Formats: sequence, structure tokens, C-alpha cells
Amino acid sequence: MALQLLAGVPSERPAYLCPWYARIFAITPMGLPGEFVPTSYALAAVFAWGTSDFLGGYASRRANAFLLTTLAHASGLVFMLLLAARTHAQFPSAASRFWAVVGGISGGAALALFYRALAAGRMGLVAPVAAVLGAAIPAMFLMMTEGLPGVVRFAGFVVAVVGIWLISRSEDGRGPEGIGLAVLAGVGFAGFFLGISQAKDGSPEWLAAISRVGALIVTGLIVLVQNKFRDMTRASAGLGLLAGCLDTSGTALFLWATRTGRLDSAVVLTSLYPAVTVLLARLVLDEHFTRRKALGMVAALLAIPMIAAR
Repeated sequence: MALQLLAGVPSERPAYLCPWYARIFAITPMGLPGEFVPTSYALAAVFAWGTSDFLGGYASRRANAFLLTTLAHASGLVFMLLLAARTHAQFPSAASRFWAVVGGISGGAALALFYRALAAGRMGLVAPVAAVLGAAIPAMFLMMTEGLPGVVRFAGFVVAVVGIWLISRSEDGRGPEGIGLAVLAGVGFAGFFLGISQAKDGSPEWLAAISRVGALIVTGLIVLVQNKFRDMTRASAGLGLLAGCLDTSGTALFLWATRTGRLDSAVVLTSLYPAVTVLLARLVLDEHFTRRKALGMVAALLAIPMIAAR
């Protein structure tokens, strides 16, 4: 990403195109062609979500998934509230707050199921399955309502889906543990994308924070019903706190991508986050990383400029 220090350099980009990280760390995607601005936000969301999912899935192996997710939602809520207050972000209307909560409820429950799936199965298989469904359902809906994208972008969608599918292929014949939960999580993620896309005004920081209110309510109620408040190690709690901050940051970055580009492009691009999860699983957990998965990651990378093209 081409970044330019704001200090001493006049900015020609309107303030509404400068997300929280630009105002906090004094950086902005200056110098990028207009069509690559949403791509830069989407790729930042990919790294945030991919890392968050790895940390959350790993921590869930030593914790109750719903308790861990509730902690993650709480930390993400506090983190984004502080950022929104620090940057004096625009507060959304009642309608946008409603849709942010609806999306948060769907995404919050999906994240808990996803963490459980990651803990039960292999991250390199579970993460892409949820991502494919989470991207395919909103993309098909939006293509029907907003029209088909250009030929190059559509080809990029196809290449991205093929890449995610290659990443998700099992190579050693092991049973697909956690796949059922991953499917449910993918449907929930699709509900999140479609719900929060209806929030038309307000800053992404506030919308990300408000969506965590809905997520926190649904997972908190499940924890109360389960009555498992101590089923977590300290190490898992720390990872959960960090995962929550990264996850809500990814949500804000995704919203910035939708504000500066097409929603279907943002959905497909951000759904490439399994590449990060798979790579971390390989480096940290020594999960099997084959040539087919490497080819899938290359395909995912090739899809990025295609989707970003006009």
C-alpha cells in the first residue's frame, strides 16, 4: 500500500475517505489510483480477520467457544468505542444502528460457531469453507440487485473462489471435522455482510462498535444459558481479547472498502482471509501446506488486481 505521512504534506482526499488508522497513525492511502483505494482497505481487513480467526480458533482449543467469543466481542466493542470517540466519528442514524445490530447478531453467533469449528477441525480446511459461503451468498444477491460487474471483475470473482476452494481441499484423507459448523458459520457471515451493508450512514468505526453490541448480546445470552463462566485459561483469555480487537478492526476496514467501492467486490476480497489463517496455521501449528494450497493462495493473490480493476 502506498502510504504518505500527513505531516507536511497537503491532503487532497476528503476526510470521509480517511479511516481511523489514518487519523490515529497519521497515514493515508495517498497516491493510489482511485480503484485501488477500496482494495487497500479490503486487504487490510483480510490481514486483520485472518489473524483474528487464527488466534480465536487456537484459543478455543482451551476454552468454551461462546465464552471466548463473548470476551472477544466485549474487547472489540471497547476498542472501537475508544477509536470512534478519539476520532470524533459521525454517529449513525437509527436505521443504520438497527441494521448494524442485526448484522452483529448474525455475525456474532457465526463467529462463535466458527471458532468452535476451527478448534474441532483443521484451520486450513474449515476457514475457507466458511469464507466461500460467506462471500458467495451476498455476492450472488448483490449481482441480482445491483447488476453484474465488468468482465474482468467477474473473472476475478471466479479466480478468487477457485483459490479459496484449492486452499480448502483436504490432502491427507482425514475426516472433515468441523465442516458442518463451518457451513453454519458461513451462512451467518453472509447474514452479517448483507445486514451491515444496509447501514448507509454513520462512520464505519461507530457501525463496527454498534454491531458488536448485537454480537455481545447473542453470545452473552448463550453463555448465561450454558452457565460456563470459568471454562477458559488465562492464555486463551488474552488471545481472545486480542482477537476481538483485530476482528472489529477488520469490520471497520471492510466498511471503508464498501464506502469507496462496490459491496460485492469488498465481500469477495475480504473473504480471502483464509490465506492468512492457513499460513499462520502452517507456521505456528505446522499444519500440512501442500502445492495445491500454495496454488490456491497464488490464485487468490491474482484475483486481487482483477477485482480492483474498473
